[in-house]
Amino acid sequence: MLDHVFTQLVASHRRSLEQALLQRQAIEERFQTDVFLGDMSFETSYSLPGEARPARIRVDTSFDWPTWSQTAYRSWSLGEETEELPEVVVEIAFRVQELASAPDPGVLLQVAPDELILLSGQSLVRGPTTIELVHLEGEAGPMAAIELSYEGSCQLDESMLENPTDLDQALAPLGREIASVLVRIADLPFTFRPPPPEDV
Repeated sequence: MLDHVFTQLVASHRRSLEQALLQRQAIEERFQTDVFLGDMSFETSYSLPGEARPARIRVDTSFDWPTWSQTAYRSWSLGEETEELPEVVVEIAFRVQELASAPDPGVLLQVAPDELILLSGQSLVRGPTTIELVHLEGEAGPMAAIELSYEGSCQLDESMLENPTDLDQALAPLGREIASVLVRIADLPFTFRPPPPEDV
């Protein structure tokens, strides 16, 4: 059975992105359960309105709800004493793809904040920048992509556990910040590969 607070967290996160007028990349959305370990995870991708599918500029978000968090949540809901309140592990990655050449990471870092605030002032720390090069058969040059991720774990305090619907308001600023970063990235002077002939 799915824990209510985690499903509410997922729903509130999606609402925060949609209220920020972002467009969901439906094919990228996954809700998974590890049948052996019991961990649950949710992944989704959003882009600015009007982006092609797959989007050239997008944000990928991942929420992991480990087994120990489920145990802590159930113990708390039964009124038992718990050493730690449950936590959710979060990753938010901004990705620019379909580039004509490897970009300068410094250009992206200029518009990326050092951290993203998730819940109750808890932050996700910016990680390293990754550049991906894919060499396509018959193509003169590689297809490039760049990705910048933020990672961290956030503890759900008792007020969130008692009133999960409050997560809507708590996550709203994150949705607006993600949209703001996507807009800033879209304004950068990246050079994209031309679309395939059938899409012209």
